[in-house]
Amino acid sequence: MKLETRYTVRRARTSDVPGIEALVEPLVQQRILLGKDRVVFYEAVQEFRVAVDSSGTLIGCGALHVMWEDLGEVRTLAVDAEWLGAGVGYTMMQRLEADARDLGLSRLFCLTFEVGFFTRNGFSDMGTETVDPAVYAELVRSPDEGVAEFLDLARVKPNTLGNTRMVKRLN
Repeated sequence: MKLETRYTVRRARTSDVPGIEALVEPLVQQRILLGKDRVVFYEAVQEFRVAVDSSGTLIGCGALHVMWEDLGEVRTLAVDAEWLGAGVGYTMMQRLEADARDLGLSRLFCLTFEVGFFTRNGFSDMGTETVDPAVYAELVRSPDEGVAEFLDLARVKPNTLGNTRMVKRLN
């Protein structure tokens, strides 16, 4: 771990996509994150923030995906193994939460195996929490897998078995 090296968090650029893939791939191999095709990362690059060390090396990433007027999802949060425990994940979460507030969101959702990390960052198990029936009727029409995971639809269960649906209410 390079604690003496400083890092910054910024908006992702299209040139960051290969680095995001490289950060995510070990977590995909460990079955912590679901794999995505490169095109999906390019399509969502505007949702991503990245952490870079003082030499410009990508050391963390995370995305905020808007699901509804008050609801967003934290996606693809990953930190380079050498930087685990250095606060990069916490800093990424702070930035994504600030982005969520700027967008007017009041809740964040995540689907995760990393329950301890998200609990330390103010998330709690969603349990059977749902949304207003009218909102559900709109959300259920979305082709987005994250929305299906939030709604706990049966069609996503084979891919997400064992993950915990978590939510955080923003101040």
